[in-house]
Amino acid sequence: MTTARSGNRTTARRSLVQTAALLVGAVFLLVGLLGFVPGITTGSGSIALYGHESKAMLLGIFQVSVLHNVVHLLYGVAGLAMARSAPAARSYLLWGGVVYVVLWLYGLLIDKTSEANFVPLNAADDWLHLVLGAGMVGLSFLGRGTHDRGGTSRF
Repeated sequence: MTTARSGNRTTARRSLVQTAALLVGAVFLLVGLLGFVPGITTGSGSIALYGHESKAMLLGIFQVSVLHNVVHLLYGVAGLAMARSAPAARSYLLWGGVVYVVLWLYGLLIDKTSEANFVPLNAADDWLHLVLGAGMVGLSFLGRGTHDRGGTSRF
């Protein structure tokens, strides 16, 4: 983030990658919170701490547990914190995206009814994780090689 002086006022400008990390972090925070809201999460009364036995479904589609929601909240906090600098924002998006691609592969390979499904994950979660992972990795390249509104061109 760079600063620009305008008269007696100093303003901070975010790079595109910082803005992307900020938005992704905010969405993760929102999703983590919504995972606990009855009505938005069906079966919220039967939400489990962790594991495939949880019957709670965010938007009636994505299987969630307390652990799943807490992970979303932590990803959100990390995104907001790391959006403070372009290199940190880029790392958040790149490595966070890689983790989600690995989680997608994990979800494809495990038996959904086994103890290995501790998050829990269903098919909708799996494919969302692929989209999130690919999207985050793609966003990590925003402004790369340019001086994007004051952002750095170095990783």
